[in-house]
Amino acid sequence: MKNNEQYFCNRDCRFYPCHEGEGEDFNCLFCYCPLYALGDRCGGDFLYLANGIKSCENCTRPHDPDGYAFVLSRIGEVTEMAKM
Repeated sequence: MKNNEQYFCNRDCRFYPCHEGEGEDFNCLFCYCPLYALGDRCGGDFLYLANGIKSCENCTRPHDPDGYAFVLSRIGEVTEMAKM
């Protein structure tokens, strides 16, 4: 894939690779997932640690080739949360 408004990959990042097993089309655009605030409704492969912190280390959903469309399909929920 080529870098554009829906895809960006920074293989020079000091944290790359940030997830195990990422493919050639790993998308870095949502380095910090905007859906994190949705908690257990984010739609990703997360887990809660014993201390209650949400861990997304096993989630590649926003980094997948369809990640941009997935995040945009759910971003309205984050916007609604911000209104409260």
